[in-house]
Amino acid sequence: MSTVHPIDRRAFLAGIAASAAAFPSLAQSPGDRPAHAATITVELPRLRTPVGLIIDDSTCLVNLNKFAMPQFDEAFGSSNPVYRRNWREWPNEIPDAFVRKFGEWAAANGIKGKYSIVPYPACVGRLDRGLPGWSQADLRASLEVVRTTIMPNWDIHPEMITHTRVIDLATGQPFPEISAKFMENWEWTTGRSADEIGAYLTLALSILRDVGLPCEGITTPGGFGNRALPQLAQATLESVRGVFHAEIPHYFRHAFDKGPESVAPRVEYASGLDGPDPRCVVSIVACTGDWTGGWDNTEPKGADAFITEDGKGGRMVEVIGRGEPAMMLAHWTGIWWLGQERGFTIFKEVVRRLQTRFDRLLWMRPSELSRYWAARELTAIAATDAGADFHAPFPCPSFTVRCGDGPAGKPTYTPAGAPALVLDRVDSTAKLVDGTWCRDGVSRVACLPLRKGASRLVWND
Repeated sequence: MSTVHPIDRRAFLAGIAASAAAFPSLAQSPGDRPAHAATITVELPRLRTPVGLIIDDSTCLVNLNKFAMPQFDEAFGSSNPVYRRNWREWPNEIPDAFVRKFGEWAAANGIKGKYSIVPYPACVGRLDRGLPGWSQADLRASLEVVRTTIMPNWDIHPEMITHTRVIDLATGQPFPEISAKFMENWEWTTGRSADEIGAYLTLALSILRDVGLPCEGITTPGGFGNRALPQLAQATLESVRGVFHAEIPHYFRHAFDKGPESVAPRVEYASGLDGPDPRCVVSIVACTGDWTGGWDNTEPKGADAFITEDGKGGRMVEVIGRGEPAMMLAHWTGIWWLGQERGFTIFKEVVRRLQTRFDRLLWMRPSELSRYWAARELTAIAATDAGADFHAPFPCPSFTVRCGDGPAGKPTYTPAGAPALVLDRVDSTAKLVDGTWCRDGVSRVACLPLRKGASRLVWND
C-alpha cells in the first residue's frame, strides 16, 4: 500500500476554524487566495458553460446493486423496504457490450464526465485479484473495455473500496460487525482523522493503479465523509497525490438538485501558491438528482426534470441560465436498468434537448473542470497599462479573461522564458479557442493556454 503523506496539523486546524465563513454549507476551508485585479474578469472557458455527467455505482462486470441490497438490508435490520426488493431475480452482471455501447455513443456525441470503478465491488472480489464467478480472462477483457472505451472521455474514480462493508486494512477483510457503523455508506468516517480516511482512500486508489486505471479524484458512496468533510478533503488531497501524483486532486461528495445554492466547484485547502509545490483539492458538486432510474432500479423521474421538451424548464436550464457549471448525476445500474436501458434512453433524450436548446455548452470531465476552477481562483492577476500580468500555480488550457476597452492591434501572450504567442482575432465569441481573442461589446476577451508561473498579456496598439 502506498504511504499517505503526513498532514500539517497546525494548518489543518486553522483551516477548519476558517471554514464556516468561507463555505458555510460545506464547512470547508478555501485556504490561500492571491490578489486579483478587479478590472480583469476570468470567464467560463471559451465563454461556454461546462456540463458533464457523473456516473456512480459502476465497476467491472458486477451488477453492484444486486450484491449490495442484502448487505444494506442486514446492516439496517430489514427496516428499509427498499432493500427488500427482488434482488435475487436481478442479473449478476452488467455486460461489457453495454459498456462499449454507452462509451461509443458518448464519444460520438462529445459527452464527458466521471465513471466510477468500485475496486472491490460489494465484497464480491478485488479487481486486482479476481472476481469469483468470472474468469481472469473475463476480468482482463472488462478492464480493457474501460481503458479503451471509457477512459478517453471520462475520469475514473474509486467509489471507496466496496461501496458496502468497510474493509479492515490490517486484514484486508470486511469487519465482522455488520451495522451502519461499519458500512462505507454511513457512519464509519464519523470521528475519523484525515490520516485514517486517507489510508482507506489509498487502498482504493492503489487497487485501481495496479489494474492500470489512473485517477485524479475519488467519489464517496452514500454518506461517506458526510460528518467528516474537512478530514475527507484533506485525505483526498494527500491520497490522490500520494498514489497518482495528481496535480489537482478532486472529489465528488455533494449534489444540490434544487434551490439557489451555488453548484460551482469549491477549491479548498489551497497552499504554497508561490512555491514549487502548490496544493489544493477541488470539491465537484452535482446539480441534479438521479432522475434516470436510480441505483435501485426504481421508476425514473424522466428527462423533464433535467430539461423540459420546450427547453424552458428543468434543473439544467435553471443552472445553465445562472452561469454555473451543470454536472448531472446518474447511477450505472439505473442507466442499464436491468437490461432495459431505461436510464440510457432518458439520458440520450436529455442530451438531445440540451443540444437543441443551447449552443454554448462545453462537456468537461471533473478533472478538467477542477483544473479550470483552480486556475480561476488561484492565479494572481495584476492589471497593467498594456494588459495583465499572471502568476499561475497550475497551467490551464482555454483560460478565458475579459478586459475593458482599449487597443488590441496584435495582442501577445508571453510566458516567462518562452516565446511570445500572438493571438489570432476571431469575429465571434463562439469561435474562441486557445490562442485567440475577440471583441465582445466594448470588452476584449482572450482565450489563453495559461502556463504555470509568470506570464503577461499585452494588448498592442
